[in-house]
Amino acid sequence: MSNELQRPVIGFSCGDLNGIGMELIIKTLSDQRLLDLCTPVVFASNKTLNFYRKSLPDSNFNYTSIREYNRINPKQVNIFNVWEEEVAITPGQLNETGGKYALLSLQEATQALKEGHIQGLVTAPIHKKNIQSETFNYSGHTPYFKAYFNVSDVVMLLVAENMRVGLVTEHVTVEDISKHITRENILSKLKIMNSSLQKDFGIDKPRIAVLGLNPHAGDEGLIGKQEEEIIKPVIREARNSMLVFGPYSADAFFARGQYEKFDAVLAMYHDQGLIPFKSLAIGEGVNYTAGLPVVRTSPDHGTAFDIAGKGNADHSSFLAATFECLEIIRKRFGYAEMRQNPLKKISARMLANAVDERIEENEG
Repeated sequence: MSNELQRPVIGFSCGDLNGIGMELIIKTLSDQRLLDLCTPVVFASNKTLNFYRKSLPDSNFNYTSIREYNRINPKQVNIFNVWEEEVAITPGQLNETGGKYALLSLQEATQALKEGHIQGLVTAPIHKKNIQSETFNYSGHTPYFKAYFNVSDVVMLLVAENMRVGLVTEHVTVEDISKHITRENILSKLKIMNSSLQKDFGIDKPRIAVLGLNPHAGDEGLIGKQEEEIIKPVIREARNSMLVFGPYSADAFFARGQYEKFDAVLAMYHDQGLIPFKSLAIGEGVNYTAGLPVVRTSPDHGTAFDIAGKGNADHSSFLAATFECLEIIRKRFGYAEMRQNPLKKISARMLANAVDERIEENEG
């Protein structure tokens, strides 16, 4: 494996300047052991970083400042200076400044990702209102990356250990959800999830559960018609090429732990999937954009203006997003290598079967 893949260059966008993004980055990258796994590049400015470093006196954070990608230091955290001017940082306040510089950081980081200067990107939280501009007219990171990389569709996939929850609809008002529950949309999401589970998570034959839209998954048409007219026929169609099951009633599905029997779950809308996911992930969930030609992850929470600048933000989800980014990069490399040399895959399976047989013999 090349050094680029052993220690990939990972970018970090700073998020809203007045949120907890920079604090999460400093806390995460203060652990010097991460430098054994990757080369970090933070897209912000020295002055912004130093502002937040003062509120974290116990952090062991050292860095080198760069303005060109050929100056990246593989032995240190790198701060790529996206801007040089003085910026009025006001932690906890929702204002134009926070959104303006969040966008500058995101744009530079995304361009670096597209051009191959970095191999993966971890995005700190933005505020969906104050980042809006002529160049950013999206409801969040996911549609922004979909448009930037010009792909037909993506899936917002929430990940925590072996639990993965994807969404048919993301930031859509409740009254408009049913308009987006179509055969085409559900089938597209299922295909992307199935491919991502194979390529990004190393699961040969993924099992995907599909939730119903209505209470009790429609109760055979008594509570809404979407399950009978749309969701069930799509599941039957998808079974021609994938292992897809459902539709399941969302409340009982999570309450009874049925999600543990599947490699991923496709929820119909945002809160249906994210409320149980965040309750079960306990602060260590990761948001991954499946379906992109690049790897982008983020923590599963927002800007947290209420605690910004106080030094007590929990960076568990951000650290998990960093590790997930690294793991997906490695899984993608392994998948591509297997496709190029199928004999390696066959040998790996034969070895695994031999080990299983030996274990059975010993147990016998």
